[in-house]
Amino acid sequence: MAKEKRLEVLYEDNHIIAVNKRRGDIVQGDKTGDEPLSEMVKAYIKEKYNKPGDVYLGLPHRLDRPVSGVVIFAKTSKALTRLNLMFQQKGEEVNKVYWAIVSNCPRLEEEVLTHYLLKNEERNKSNVFDKKKKGAKESTLEYKLLTRSQKYYLLEVKLHTGRHHQIRAQLARIGCPIRGDLKYGYPRSNKGGGIDLHAREISFMHPVKLEPITIKAPIPKNDNLWKELYNLL
Repeated sequence: MAKEKRLEVLYEDNHIIAVNKRRGDIVQGDKTGDEPLSEMVKAYIKEKYNKPGDVYLGLPHRLDRPVSGVVIFAKTSKALTRLNLMFQQKGEEVNKVYWAIVSNCPRLEEEVLTHYLLKNEERNKSNVFDKKKKGAKESTLEYKLLTRSQKYYLLEVKLHTGRHHQIRAQLARIGCPIRGDLKYGYPRSNKGGGIDLHAREISFMHPVKLEPITIKAPIPKNDNLWKELYNLL
């Protein structure tokens, strides 16, 4: 029961459920053997609706383990099929907004970044290039400076493409690694682990009702830096 209470449900209907992932939680089971968010959601549904047997739950997208924010799950196969198509298609089907905390001021307050990312499977990292390179995928995002404190800057990031570690890699490329992201050059880890990248908002067409829907994830709890920057907005 204690683990189920950790779950912060942001939206739920008969077809989908959205939760606010905490930094450090894995979305789907992996070799670590840690309990994934997907199993927590299944346990929540099973108890809430007193469901016998296995609970169906589909996963149309993921968030990296150190990242927090909104994750969508499908409660029906129809919803999953349609969400999978939306998340795979390029264009305006799904709009994602992320917030990132960095300690270096970006060169411009607003900018569109285009790089070429090549995934290194062995290191689970994306290498970034300014020009086309064999095997590298074109990657574009836009960022905007929302506010700043004495030491830190809060950026809003919108993805135009969805590449492996795209935000982490591209911000590091312009000299603004995300706070706590040792893999991409930030000098110190965060207390308690994780990085200060938060999937703040996702907008899409409901896969069954066919109505536009926007889901926002509150900032990480019990984090004074997030609170400080949020209060400056």
